[in-house]
Amino acid sequence: MRLAGVLLAVAAALLVGTTLASADPVPTTPPADLHTCTLPGNAPYWFDYADGNVPFWRMFAKPGTIAAVPNIGLPAQIRAHGGTTVYFDPHLKGRVGLPNAPIDPATIDARADRFFIYVENSTHCSNSVIAENELYGASLASPWSPTNVQYRANVLRFLTRLHDLGGQPWLLVNSKPYTAGEAGDWWRAVAQVAGIVREVYFPAPLISKQGPVLGSRTLRTAFRRAILDFTQIGIPTSKIGIFLGFQTTKGTGGREGLEPARAWFEVVKLQALAAKQVAKEMKFNGIWSWGWAEYKAVPGEVDPDKPRAACVYLWTRDRSLCNGPGAAGKGFDRSLTEGQLSLPGNIRCRIDGVGSVPWSSINPIKALTGDPELAFTDAYARMLERRMTRVTSAEILAAERSIIAARFGYSRRAYLAAIAEAHSSLAVARSVIEDELRRAQLAAKFRVPAPGADDVAEYQQTYSDLQARLVQAAKRAPWLGGRKIGYAVESNAPGPLMALPANRWTSVWSPTGTVRVRPLGPPVQLGTVSLSRARPSIRAAIALQEREAKYPTWIAAKQSASFSNVVCWRDELPAPGVADLTDYLPFLALTS
Repeated sequence: MRLAGVLLAVAAALLVGTTLASADPVPTTPPADLHTCTLPGNAPYWFDYADGNVPFWRMFAKPGTIAAVPNIGLPAQIRAHGGTTVYFDPHLKGRVGLPNAPIDPATIDARADRFFIYVENSTHCSNSVIAENELYGASLASPWSPTNVQYRANVLRFLTRLHDLGGQPWLLVNSKPYTAGEAGDWWRAVAQVAGIVREVYFPAPLISKQGPVLGSRTLRTAFRRAILDFTQIGIPTSKIGIFLGFQTTKGTGGREGLEPARAWFEVVKLQALAAKQVAKEMKFNGIWSWGWAEYKAVPGEVDPDKPRAACVYLWTRDRSLCNGPGAAGKGFDRSLTEGQLSLPGNIRCRIDGVGSVPWSSINPIKALTGDPELAFTDAYARMLERRMTRVTSAEILAAERSIIAARFGYSRRAYLAAIAEAHSSLAVARSVIEDELRRAQLAAKFRVPAPGADDVAEYQQTYSDLQARLVQAAKRAPWLGGRKIGYAVESNAPGPLMALPANRWTSVWSPTGTVRVRPLGPPVQLGTVSLSRARPSIRAAIALQEREAKYPTWIAAKQSASFSNVVCWRDELPAPGVADLTDYLPFLALTS
């Protein structure tokens, strides 16, 4: 979709003759002091649009800044103040035509030659950086119409001619590019002679509403996608840049009427920080900005807050360039770290006030499951679960002893051998036990519907082979349906219970606590027990089953809700959900 802000600003600029190449005398020869120029600093380079319609252009005229200017007169003044200038060409359409009306290709070279002399007189550089605004129909799928084929050929020829003359052209692209088939070949050909600058604009109210964490992630994600559209077809990041817009006309993807002004300044700050972060990650060439001009022909672009926003933008990227907080005024958040990917090297994710997910917490789960994404999901779930409930070391060891008793005949050696056979460790095993205990505590709070008579009968029929045993407990036990005497069902009874000697009181552990029990008979199959006598325990087993089934959806919702406040490495979030690690270590399951 074409961004209206681009059209409006350029159309307005065309009406203001004093600032454009068409209004300046057209030189026929290069300037006498033509020389090779270099940009200040290193990539990413920051380019800012400036012309006579930017009343505060001097903010972009100081050492360390690069102004992109569409005329001859102003650049000399900017350079006199210590700034660097490159050329911004708003007239690409007039030089090559449109997808449905391409210009005669025989005229392209002559047009480029005349234009390049003009650029040299603007920049006084023999190797001028030239922004070409802008490509039409970037998203058009191939095969193209005959007129679009010619239009694209014209664009490529014009860029090639500028390159051959010594220039460094950069083609502005205002929409997601279509890159399959012959279109991909065309983009790669462009990258041989020019750079590509992807325009990525945002309505400020959206980012402001999302806040510094989610808003920054939205910005960074969009910038990465803009770069990946080209790198995925083989174009190097050194030939790619992004373009930010700070226009103020409503409907153009800029300020969009956001109030108060400091809210807009916050968004300006977040855009600069996001661009800087993604440039650090992906090593692309440059970050361009525009929207600073105040065209009288476009009332929406006359905004008294623009100079203050520009100061914040400059300050965010380099504090020496402007006093951003001073310009923004009272209430402006000076933080350059909130919502940013300023994580210690050992941390994968962090939620302030909640907890962190260290890389070291993911790796053991990855080693167990062989699935890095599953491991990330589970480690993230653990971080949230630990905030909601606590499991003590004593509880973990008690559960472990119960598992050893029930599954390994009280043999710790056999237990450790099983862990080793699963290519795991005692520490991992205990972390799995901790997961189960914690999730049992959380699931116990879930409200589930009471099982009906049909549910109870179906359960007994479905699980008729489960063991059941008549037992007496010293106190009411949840797994007996809140009774002291009844048939314990293997699926939710304490692990060792089925193997205990009859008519002898023994303390047994369960996730709901330790209790003394006395078996009153041998284990039998559940299907052989009178339904009326087994009903309370079956109802308890069904309720437990329902709570366990509800848990993955519940924790996934908690994870999704947390995403608006979490900062993760490169904004890579886990898939919501939870892993049942007893699928990999089944002997650690606390219930059957």
